[in-house]
Amino acid sequence: MNVLISACLLGCACRYDGASKPLDGGVLDALRERFTLIPVCPESYGGLPCPRAPSERRGGAVVSSEGGDVTAQFAKGAREALRIARLTDAKLALLKERSPSCGHGEIYDGTFSGTLVGGSGVTAELLAQNGIEVIGESKITELLEGKFDEN
Repeated sequence: MNVLISACLLGCACRYDGASKPLDGGVLDALRERFTLIPVCPESYGGLPCPRAPSERRGGAVVSSEGGDVTAQFAKGAREALRIARLTDAKLALLKERSPSCGHGEIYDGTFSGTLVGGSGVTAELLAQNGIEVIGESKITELLEGKFDEN
């Protein structure tokens, strides 16, 4: 099964801070054995630089900590991630939790205070609206146990 995965989880230095959040090597090996992993970084696809100011969702918009509106870049990146999912027939996306792009179920509230609220990032929301199951990295054990396999 083809699975979209946040590139930062694979060790790509594409996060806002110029770093990555790589998965443990053993976990990554287990994922590679079972799935075809397709790296995506919607924020990069949207044209945002790396590093860049952190961003958070505030209602329907995405704003940077410097006050800029980056909604258009996040939307463009989300559309590109969806395009890749369709081109590769990916039915599932394993995305970085709490991200304003990739977060699913819980994201930062837009105040840059570290407060979490229910909601999803722009890409996670678009993928889910288009029938692609979205999970965060805290669900990897369940993914490897087959709880998200195609029916």
